[in-house]
Amino acid sequence: MAKDVHPPRGMRDFLPVEKNRRDQVLTKIRETYLGHGFQEIETPALEDLARLTSGQGGDNEKLAFRVMKRGAELEAALAASDGEDNLADLGLRYDLTVPLTRYYATNRTKLPAVFKALQTGPVWRAERPQKGRYRQFVQCDIDIIGDASILAEIELLNASLDALAAIGLNDASIRVNHRVLLANLLEQLGVPEAGKGSAMITIDKLDKIAAEGVVAELAEKFDAAVAERAAAWLNAIAGDLPIPAELNEIFAAVEARHGKGRLRFDPTLVRGMGYYTGTIFEIEHPESGSSIGGGGRYDGMVGRWLGTDAPAVGISIGFERAVDLVEVSPDNAKSLVLILDSTDSAVIGNALNLQQEAIAAGYRVRLEQRPKKLNMLLGSMAEQGFGSFASVGVDAISFGDLALRQIG
Repeated sequence: MAKDVHPPRGMRDFLPVEKNRRDQVLTKIRETYLGHGFQEIETPALEDLARLTSGQGGDNEKLAFRVMKRGAELEAALAASDGEDNLADLGLRYDLTVPLTRYYATNRTKLPAVFKALQTGPVWRAERPQKGRYRQFVQCDIDIIGDASILAEIELLNASLDALAAIGLNDASIRVNHRVLLANLLEQLGVPEAGKGSAMITIDKLDKIAAEGVVAELAEKFDAAVAERAAAWLNAIAGDLPIPAELNEIFAAVEARHGKGRLRFDPTLVRGMGYYTGTIFEIEHPESGSSIGGGGRYDGMVGRWLGTDAPAVGISIGFERAVDLVEVSPDNAKSLVLILDSTDSAVIGNALNLQQEAIAAGYRVRLEQRPKKLNMLLGSMAEQGFGSFASVGVDAISFGDLALRQIG
């Protein structure tokens, strides 16, 4: 019986052409953010498990991959029999925000007073894989730490809309709400303080269970009076809504740059993370059934490590969902296959010299021996993203001597 040679569930291999496509999209996002003055950083894949499960990551903390202690520490933990929780001390990061706050606390004396961070990379969550949801996936985050003003939100939203436009997602828009508005709403609905988190979880299900389901669940969790007020509120917000005062300046600034309709006030937007303290965002696209990014202000999070609060706000593009929406032309304009007419030492020497010249001219260059069926080789090279080829014998001694021909 053949052995299973697939990657672990929820994780994927990428063929060269797909890897090149992903790199092109990621490069455009990164270059856009760098152009807006964000500085790129890198954090480890692993963080202390106690930090990852400190209550700042919401439900994602339950999905952290735990890494067992090593060597003598593991043997001691096993001997102690204190339970499974004592066996692990590290975890794979499940997002880029918790590592960023630790990074800022570690390096703050070397960073600008207002730090504008760009971070891209894989994260891991031990959840059930399904379409568009993986156990390993890439996030693209920008965050601003040290600016409590609305300029930070405006910069994040403008830069993100520019990044989405750079990869061709001009139809993307961003839903916006504010946690203060949510808190006021829950008070008006009569939700007790202890039940506000649970009520937010129910409201967050609106797109899945519709208004009727939200009302029914609130009645079950609380009482008929809360459910009735919620039903009246949901009915009242069915049409276009005026922008509330808390968000008016943000909308005005972003719309002046990107036009009407790129931001949308959504009073039902919750965002799952408990650490959000102010504005919250969610990126949507008409061709995606799920959000393709989100974020918000988390002013109390950095202070957990510093001992003093620092204002912070961030937004993340969910790369896996965004890249599936992007059309990328094959990058084969300057890619070349040199076909060696023979394995004679003189031909090999010529080919190596020509390869060096072509690389210096900006080409990606692959050497291949001439097969019996050249068309099969060229077809394979076209699938791998190579656009032209040339034959190499003893006569071609400079790149200018080559007769380049298009593949296909």
